[in-house]
Amino acid sequence: MDYVALVGIAVGLSMDAFAVCITNGALCKKVRFSFALKMALSFGLFQALMPTIGWLIGKAGESFISSVDHWVALILLCFIGGQMIVESLKNRKEPSCDEGPAREGLSFKTLMLLSLATSIDALATGIILPSAVQASTVVLMLLAVALIGLITFVICIAGVYIGKKFGVLLSEKAQIAGGIVLILIGLKIFIEHMFLQ
Repeated sequence: MDYVALVGIAVGLSMDAFAVCITNGALCKKVRFSFALKMALSFGLFQALMPTIGWLIGKAGESFISSVDHWVALILLCFIGGQMIVESLKNRKEPSCDEGPAREGLSFKTLMLLSLATSIDALATGIILPSAVQASTVVLMLLAVALIGLITFVICIAGVYIGKKFGVLLSEKAQIAGGIVLILIGLKIFIEHMFLQ
């Protein structure tokens, strides 16, 4: 198996999730490890699950996935980003991410939508992953997706704490900035698929 290619793919796939984790870390006055762990587990799981699904769908579904993945990511990320901006303009309260699961800055539904939206690209990547990383057996393929999930997990935990560190500088503008970041990520995915492939 080509581990260099695998790490490169894993890091590339995790960048959108990393940006979202930075954004959510920036929104929090205090960050508990459980909050960072919850985000990292969700993003890591989706980044491992989506290429597995893509791999199972195989070549038969490649054209369909490629035709809709960028639309799904654009719609989900723009919706969530827009919602963050609107909520920020309605009330300027800074969420605290240290007061239990109900008030940890993200609802379960929002976390699932973000995890899905940022892992859509991984679905299509799963189709070509066996040849890209020379995973010629089922065991190697499962190892590859497990490593993608693990790398994403580590990067996302770091992202939450990096965001927390620099979120103090953003203060009340963090939620607006976060919403803009999500919209930009959605647009980036859309533009890459529509014009750069």
